Amino acid sequence: MADEDTLQGVLLSGEANVAVRIKLEREAHGWSTNALSDRLNEAGFDMNPSAVWRIENGKRRINLDEAIGFAEVFGIDLRNLVGPPQLAAQARAMELIDAIVDAYRGTQRANAAFTQARDALDVYLAEHPDIRAEADVMVSNAMAEVATKQLLESYGPSSAEQGEDTGSSGEA
Repeated sequence: MADEDTLQGVLLSGEANVAVRIKLEREAHGWSTNALSDRLNEAGFDMNPSAVWRIENGKRRINLDEAIGFAEVFGIDLRNLVGPPQLAAQARAMELIDAIVDAYRGTQRANAAFTQARDALDVYLAEHPDIRAEADVMVSNAMAEVATKQLLESYGPSSAEQGEDTGSSGEA
C-alpha cells in the first residue's frame, strides 16, 4: 500500500521521482534489474543489479552521471526522468509538441528560402525574358518530381501505379 501512495503523490522529491520512474521504466520495458544493469554497462555507465535495486527502493542515492545513464538507456529526456512519474505522459507530450514546433519552424525557414530563391529567379528572368518559358517549365517539372517522390515515400505508389508496375494495363 505504501508503494501505491508513493506512486500517487505528485510532490515527490527529485531523487524519489527518479527512483520511482526508473522502476516504472524498467518494468515497462520488461527488463529485470540484471538486464537494466547490462544495458547501463554497455552504454558506459557502470552499475550492478544490486545498485539498480537499491536506487529503485530508495536505499541508495543516484548521482547525476547515473541519472544521465538511465535516461539514455530508457531513451527519455533527463527532465522527464526526474519529474513526477505521474507527469511522464505529459512530459512525453511536451517532447512531441516541441518536435512539432521545431518542424514547423523548419518549414517556415524553408518557405522563406524558397521565396528568396524564387524572387531571385524572377529578377533574373525579368532581365532575360527569352528564357522565362523554359525556366518556368524546368522549375515546375523539378518541383513536381520532388513532390511525387515525397508522396511515394509517404504513402507508397497509387493503385494505378501498382498496376503499371505489375504489367497489367487495366484494359479488357
